[in-house]
Amino acid sequence: MMRTLLVRGMLAGLVAGVLATLFAYVFGEPSVDLAIGFEHEHGEELVSRTTQSTIGLFVGVGVYAIAMGGLLALAFAFAYGRIGRLRPRHTALLVTAAAFVVVVLVPFLKYPANPPAVGQEGTIQSRTELYFAFVALSIVAGIIATLAGRTLADRYDAWTGGIAACLGYVVVMALCAWLLPVVDEVPADFPATTLWSFRTSSLGTQLTLWTVFALVFGTLADRAFTRSAARPVPQPG
Repeated sequence: MMRTLLVRGMLAGLVAGVLATLFAYVFGEPSVDLAIGFEHEHGEELVSRTTQSTIGLFVGVGVYAIAMGGLLALAFAFAYGRIGRLRPRHTALLVTAAAFVVVVLVPFLKYPANPPAVGQEGTIQSRTELYFAFVALSIVAGIIATLAGRTLADRYDAWTGGIAACLGYVVVMALCAWLLPVVDEVPADFPATTLWSFRTSSLGTQLTLWTVFALVFGTLADRAFTRSAARPVPQPG
């Protein structure tokens, strides 16, 4: 079953990646073009802009989506049966929604995506390290909150455990966001509408990817468990 879930998770990730690429191309690429046009100095392009916005975009989003699908399938396999008597598709929706908040939404609120022409070349490494450090903190806090919530749910009830886990996670991540440095390198004359459009399309691309994955993988997982339950048990001869 684990192999089946992993394959179906990667397949669902591929489907989600295709649709997320289409969303990014339609809603995100126009703001990227505007941001690139804002730069005053252009270096020689190793890859053409057309290739970047089509094949490059699909490869980048697709690889990310397939890898994410495999990891979420493993997370689903661990969570199924441990968070109540939920059907596979409901467990998939819950796990994916929680992972989206922890891995994407909360880090985005602290360090939102920036388009080209925003940020200094000398700070790329430090900005990247800060972002991934915050993602790691969010994942660790999410895991600890989940384990603590499960313990409280066993001792009291599911509602108490869930509320305590959510509040604990919010408090910890708010403290982490307050302690980590603020990164704001947006030029004063950079168009606010372009920045807003880029950030909303970036978050929309992620939301499209994770939502499609949850729906597709939930359906595939449901069918996998249904077929497994319907398979006849061999009788001793």
